[in-house]
Parts: sequence; C-alpha cells; structure tokens
Amino acid sequence: MQEKGELFHTPDASEGEALGAEFWAKAELKSPTKKSVHLKIDSEVFDYFVSETGGKGHLTRMQQVLKAYVAAHHRT
Repeated sequence: MQEKGELFHTPDASEGEALGAEFWAKAELKSPTKKSVHLKIDSEVFDYFVSETGGKGHLTRMQQVLKAYVAAHHRT
C-alpha cells in the first residue's frame, strides 16, 4: 500500500501519550477474526484480480472488494 501511495497520515491525529494512562490501562489488543475457506471462482474473475494487482496481493484485493460490498449492503 505504501508503494501505491494508498497510505495516508492525519496531521491532527492524537499521539499515543496524549491519550493518557487511563486509556492505555483499559486498552485491549483485538485481532480481526478470519476464516479459512475454499472458494471456487470463475477463472476470468481470478485472472482479473491477478492482473489488477500484478500477481501480488490479489487475495487481499478480493477481500477488500467483498468487504466493500458487505458495507454497502449492510442493513442495520
């Protein structure tokens, strides 16, 4: 992402120390839950993502597209 210039920095973001000791005392590290799946997709779909990413990161890009779809269709 850094090579593509997709990373950004918010200049007004808080520094870690500015959040205070009380915040850090209660903070928890949580990793997203992931599932390993076997998925059959059409070869033209797979080939599209491989060509779009230059062969590296195609599975990550597929996940990003699926997450965007879920976000767009999520009903609360």
